[in-house]
Amino acid sequence: MKQYKYLMFDVDGTLMDFKKGEAFAIQESLRRHRIPSGPETAQLYSRINDGFWKRFERGEISREQVLTGRFEELFRTMGVDQDPEAFEETYQELLGEQVFYMEGAVELIRELSGRYYLCVVTNGVSRTQYSRLCRNHFDRYFRNIFVSEDTGYQKPMKGYFDYCFSRIPDFRPEEALLIGDSLTSDIKGGCNAGIDTCWFNPEGKMGEAGIGATYEIRRLEQLREICP
Repeated sequence: MKQYKYLMFDVDGTLMDFKKGEAFAIQESLRRHRIPSGPETAQLYSRINDGFWKRFERGEISREQVLTGRFEELFRTMGVDQDPEAFEETYQELLGEQVFYMEGAVELIRELSGRYYLCVVTNGVSRTQYSRLCRNHFDRYFRNIFVSEDTGYQKPMKGYFDYCFSRIPDFRPEEALLIGDSLTSDIKGGCNAGIDTCWFNPEGKMGEAGIGATYEIRRLEQLREICP
């Protein structure tokens, strides 16, 4: 088994259940802005949001266009007249308060932090990601936290990983493993950067042509077999 020194973890969908936090933050934001909604609204937003972030990963739009554009499209689809920037501010505040860990994530990270150099590699809004990671002092297990907003790049861009690598002492790519749930962001990004990858695929999704992970796991606890 290959020996690793650096483990680089994605956050949303890997260590934290983003969908739960997202659903709550959207519904509460809609309530605060007095926008009528039903249970399908969170699902509609999630689809729109995923599409905007995919475009961001491909470099087609900026982060700022993601943050306001997704709500512009949501309100247009719902047929309501609202200020997307004001809504985005409320949403980010609420999202930063929501912390739902994936099953076994806290125990695994606590255990691995004693043997490996752990980093966070995440796309997103800095204040929101730091707020979530610092709750319950979860951040203490990581030597570095790299949020795309702070770097000027985003996963899967090679520039993002170059930024991260340059800030890790004595970093060697052959000693690094990236763990994430997104093929297009995490796994493709790791491949672009020349490091091994582990695809966390709890739902057993089909892979995509041209994007191959070094490992694939269905449960986080299986990472112990790769990183004993």
